[in-house]
Amino acid sequence: MTVSAPTASLPQRAMMPVLIALSFTHLLNDMIQSLIPAIYPIIKESYRLDFGQIGLITLTFQVSASLLQPAVGLYTDKHPMPYSMVVGMGFTLSGLIGLAYAGSYGFLLLSAACVGIGSSIFHPEATRMARNASGGQHGLAQGIFQVGGQTGGALGPLLAAFVIVPRGQGNLAWFSVAALIAMMLMVWTAASYARLDKARPPKAAAAAAPARPGKRSVAFAITILIILLFSKNAYSASFTSFYTFYLIGKFGISVQNSQVMLFLFLGSSAAGALAGGMLGDRIGRNKIIWFSILGALPFTLILPYADLFWTGVLTILINLIMSSAFAAILIYALELLPGRVGLVGGFFYGLSFGLGGLAAALLGEFADILGIEAVYKICSFIPLMGLLAWFLPRLSEGTRGARVGH
Repeated sequence: MTVSAPTASLPQRAMMPVLIALSFTHLLNDMIQSLIPAIYPIIKESYRLDFGQIGLITLTFQVSASLLQPAVGLYTDKHPMPYSMVVGMGFTLSGLIGLAYAGSYGFLLLSAACVGIGSSIFHPEATRMARNASGGQHGLAQGIFQVGGQTGGALGPLLAAFVIVPRGQGNLAWFSVAALIAMMLMVWTAASYARLDKARPPKAAAAAAPARPGKRSVAFAITILIILLFSKNAYSASFTSFYTFYLIGKFGISVQNSQVMLFLFLGSSAAGALAGGMLGDRIGRNKIIWFSILGALPFTLILPYADLFWTGVLTILINLIMSSAFAAILIYALELLPGRVGLVGGFFYGLSFGLGGLAAALLGEFADILGIEAVYKICSFIPLMGLLAWFLPRLSEGTRGARVGH
């Protein structure tokens, strides 16, 4: 089945200064978030935690990040609030300082929740702004936005390896400078977006109303997208929470070296996200979704049996392929539900965090029972869920020039 996506008659140029600024704030936001799993080896020893408790920290952070996002997105679709991102970063800042000086496991959980709340406020509004600043090049815009987030997520473990691990947990407080810089940049971004948006010519009226899928088709497609998103995040959660422990336990490398390898894994996400967004504009979201999940399967099956060198190579290839999925899934959902950018962005970012947190908690329990290496053997089959992409309706790519949620 082929369904036409919303169209508009005249293309517009992307607001590149706004997109680049949004990408950089995304970088700072996700860099701070990624410090949480990056310090797991430190706090596991300091607080004498088991893998189940480590997984619960991830669950607390990611569930707090997921619950509010759809509500924030729904509200900002009707009442855009670009400056709300600053408030979100304020929550992140308080959580960061709390993590630096937490005196108990309970306070660690509370601080992780504050970082999650900050993320829940940031992502829906930033997604809406990126969509409206795209000039119709939605894949490119989301790719640029995702590059910032993926790069920030990769930098966290690297910075933790050379700043926090050698000097201690309290040095997390130094990263409050990054939060303050992000807040100032968010103020500039919101003001620039408003100024550039007013200067744009009025949007041309759309031509004939495009064919729209029925409610059942939309609900079925969204369900498939959710399952595919779960498969991606379940596999990714095994790395963000437990990859360093896997490397230390199996190969006997140091904490710092394990953090560097985690950086290499996460760093490949930036290239994959940008490539997935740009190729999605050209060849269609369906093909990207197919490739981004199912294409990683051969490498995930080999990974548990590889030596240290090939483990590094394979994890980069796996994440390079799988990281292209999110932008394609998000834009596909936006084309199914036009005019609901904040809601869809909040729901899918929130779902991404929530599913990742749930997977981390479950995998933590499995690791305590079966061992870390067994977890990676089980996870190697997760990309098989990519076969479900066969059931997605095909969308015609007629989205250039459309602006929504405004």
